[in-house]
Amino acid sequence: MTGSALTPAQRAAIPPRLQQAARAFEAQAFAALLKPAFATADPSRGAFGGGAAEASWQPMLIDAIAERAVRGGHGLGLGEAILREMLRRQGMEVPPG
Repeated sequence: MTGSALTPAQRAAIPPRLQQAARAFEAQAFAALLKPAFATADPSRGAFGGGAAEASWQPMLIDAIAERAVRGGHGLGLGEAILREMLRRQGMEVPPG
């Protein structure tokens, strides 16, 4: 396997469960990095007014933002490396494109 980006043909040959696992891991990592940014924001000055309800929904909002960013290709860029490592550990090779 090379370090270059996977082609659409290579990606199509990879089991969808592995692709989903790589995206989920990247989204978790991205969410972990977003949490401190939200922790320093003053919720009483935001659009939702703050309070206990906003505090209880904030982790889900962070997860949704991270998932959407990763799905849209604007994540941390870890998904490709994670996917390649998962393939390597399972003894699979990225098929030639």
